[in-house]
Amino acid sequence: MLKDLSNISIGVIGLGKLGLPCAEKMADIFQVFGYDIEDKNEQVDKVKWCSHFQELVESSDVIFIAVPTPHDSAYDGRAPTSHLPSKDFDYTDVKDVLSELGQSILGEKMVVLISTVLPGTIRCIQEELNLSLKNLVYNPFLIAMGSEANDFINPEMVILGNESGERDSTIETLINIYKKMVPDDTRFEFGTWEEAESIKIFYNTFISAKLSLVNMIQDVAQKLGHMNCDVVASALAQSTRRIMSPTYMKPGMGDGGPCHPRDNIALRHLAEKLDLGYDLFSSIMKSREKQAENLARFIKKFGSSVCILGQSFKPGVPYTDGSYSLLLAHYLRSNDVEVFFEDSSENTGVYLLAHRGEFYDYPFPDNACVIDPWREFPPKKGVNVIYYGNSRVI
Repeated sequence: MLKDLSNISIGVIGLGKLGLPCAEKMADIFQVFGYDIEDKNEQVDKVKWCSHFQELVESSDVIFIAVPTPHDSAYDGRAPTSHLPSKDFDYTDVKDVLSELGQSILGEKMVVLISTVLPGTIRCIQEELNLSLKNLVYNPFLIAMGSEANDFINPEMVILGNESGERDSTIETLINIYKKMVPDDTRFEFGTWEEAESIKIFYNTFISAKLSLVNMIQDVAQKLGHMNCDVVASALAQSTRRIMSPTYMKPGMGDGGPCHPRDNIALRHLAEKLDLGYDLFSSIMKSREKQAENLARFIKKFGSSVCILGQSFKPGVPYTDGSYSLLLAHYLRSNDVEVFFEDSSENTGVYLLAHRGEFYDYPFPDNACVIDPWREFPPKKGVNVIYYGNSRVI
């Protein structure tokens, strides 16, 4: 396997939301070639555009595959999903690229798949397609939308998996590539394909479970009375000896985005496929949905229409994939509440601050009711502020 990194060239197949910013960061250190089925020539800067698949293959020593593994559009988490049949991701694009590479690659070129897959997928695809790729590595990224480039070069860990789980020369070469891009103290975790697949997807489901638990504290506080959920969550967040880190320990809006909800939905499929006899992942999604329904019923007490301030799945991004605001809107409408979003000119009188730290300077009309599930909006003259999850003040 290639060990001399002085003149290494890297190819990235798939220059979308994830592939392009990561390819641009790699290009700060290495010569990087890019290819996509869509013409991205006008969008790339430091990446050398390849107009043909084979051109990228011939130009690259190491090839990263960053094509999407989408879920059915009804399963992204912006609407209830726990009642739907379980489904796996769609691996069509991954299979197409791996198949074409299997026919194109000669010698010892390394192929690195970064797309999210369920545990067991790579070995099944390898057998199904009878792949002849000798150096196929699974290397899923832990990256959030809106901070792709920074997350890529500052990862919590780098996950690497191969067929045997042994730290061979291919893995060593890839580690050395990363060491030129990431901090010196970066943690590297490696194992079999199945172990690497599991690290990635269970990492995401841990976050979803954590948010479901912390928002359950919010529901308890609201219903029990005389309780601020932040007091409880803060105590738990600082209990790092046995429980957890403080990250994702702020009760508020539920989990969202293009990864976490859909990963739990896909894990339902795995639980069924492996006949585990239980499905924790379905419970996490049911909790997420019930918490949105509880908030919707609470909002209804204050009016028959509401303006949700923040439609995307988190502040600072334009994407609505798995948006908790849209899930909440579903339950509001189910409870006969009319829903508007921040770009609406409608003056409803009831507003929900869906995005933490945003819309604090919104021109609320006099006597408006502002519901804050984060409990951080400062009191404002002429505005009735309701802190959901703090029943001390209700």
